[in-house]
Amino acid sequence: MLPYQTLQDDLATNPPCHPRACAIQNCLNRNGFDESKCQKLVDALYECCNAFYEKNGDSASTVSCPKANLLRLKMEQRKKAT
Repeated sequence: MLPYQTLQDDLATNPPCHPRACAIQNCLNRNGFDESKCQKLVDALYECCNAFYEKNGDSASTVSCPKANLLRLKMEQRKKAT
C-alpha cells in the first residue's frame, strides 16, 4: 500500500501534494536519509506537483512543491539519469 492516496485526492489536500511530501520525509527518516531508497516517492511527488501546475498555472504555489520551472528541470534531470 502506498503512503499516499490517489493523485486527485492528493491534489485536493491542503496544501496540495502534502501527503506525498510527507511520505518522502518519512522514507528518508526510516532509511538514514539515503535518497536512493526513496526515489519512487520523489517521482510520485513530482507527478502530483506537475498536475498541480497543469491545473492551476505556473504562478500557483504550494509549500509541498518546488516552483514550476525548477520542478520541470528536476523532472528532466531525473529522466536523463535513468
